[in-house]
Amino acid sequence: MARCHSCSAPLPANTQYCRYCGTRNDVDLRGKHDYHIITRQSSRICPECNKNLQTIALDMQPPLQIERCESCFGLFFDPGEVEALLENVVSPVFVINRELIGNINQDRYQKNKPVKYLECPVCLNMMNRVAFGHRSGVVVDQCKAHGVWLDGGEITHLLEWKKAGGQILHQQKQTERQRKPRGPAEIEALLKSNAQPESDSHLLETVAGLIFRLFE
Repeated sequence: MARCHSCSAPLPANTQYCRYCGTRNDVDLRGKHDYHIITRQSSRICPECNKNLQTIALDMQPPLQIERCESCFGLFFDPGEVEALLENVVSPVFVINRELIGNINQDRYQKNKPVKYLECPVCLNMMNRVAFGHRSGVVVDQCKAHGVWLDGGEITHLLEWKKAGGQILHQQKQTERQRKPRGPAEIEALLKSNAQPESDSHLLETVAGLIFRLFE
């Protein structure tokens, strides 16, 4: 469990406020990732604090530049950068620890956390709330065009999830969905997409192919 850097009291999961001394802690980067500041005030705006985000470079290979709020310690990643960070920081994992994944989510789940929608730091349009991966327990704020916003503590949660094999589990579930047999509605749509066949034999070949794909 993370501890307050001011009074050393334990911090509840996915929160930065110390209930004892009131200090806000940087639980994601302090003591975990070396970084240096590139720009103290970028053009991107913190959706929580409405302040200019700073641009920082994480000291990793290849270097990764992300935006960070000095006040709430939220992090903004361009598309694909969260996955790049997880890939770089976490050693290759080959085993899924379902019990640990469940414990991580149970420990970090905040039942009474209010749901709110945030503006994209770039375009200022409302972002979508999207569940990251399968059983990660983290709901991120995402702008499809510009990137992903993570509240303080959420990148730490995702790192723990990947170490427990969460990303492998997510990939397995994606594969299972792709192999799932097609239903009647999808077959009908595929038939319509093959409208105006050249001959009856061509139509028969199309239908036979669709039936065969049901049992792949």
